Amino acid sequence: MKITKTTVKNIFKPIAQPECASSALLILRLVAGIAFVFHGWGKIQHPTSWAGPDSPIPGIFLLLAAVSEFGGGIAWILGLLTPLASFGMACTMLVATYMHMIVRGDPFVSKGAGSSYELAAIYLAISILFLMVGPGKFSLDKVIFREKKL
Repeated sequence: MKITKTTVKNIFKPIAQPECASSALLILRLVAGIAFVFHGWGKIQHPTSWAGPDSPIPGIFLLLAAVSEFGGGIAWILGLLTPLASFGMACTMLVATYMHMIVRGDPFVSKGAGSSYELAAIYLAISILFLMVGPGKFSLDKVIFREKKL
């Protein structure tokens, strides 16, 4: 497949949404985006070593997670390059869910102060939603790439 300017533009072109759906997507983008900026802030300060010196995860993957969370959070807030940001976030949250659920054996919801994979799974679902549905009308993606007709 040949990648052209039109192909790239079509990837980022949002799907037309009713205003009420776009408003709901905006609220979700703002809340989840702000949360990711906070989650990613500490990671972006030390992007290849935020998991500690004994982490089995290579530094390049730690860097990708830090950029996905911090940069992806900003992208969601702005509604900019939403499919790309959502793909990065989905990959990061898929790994986080796996690490909590399979590697650590955490429950879905903690019954106390212990950890769980609930939040990672919720963020994974939100990432998939934005990847599949797009950012809505109130986004820079709509301004830059225009909407796809339903």
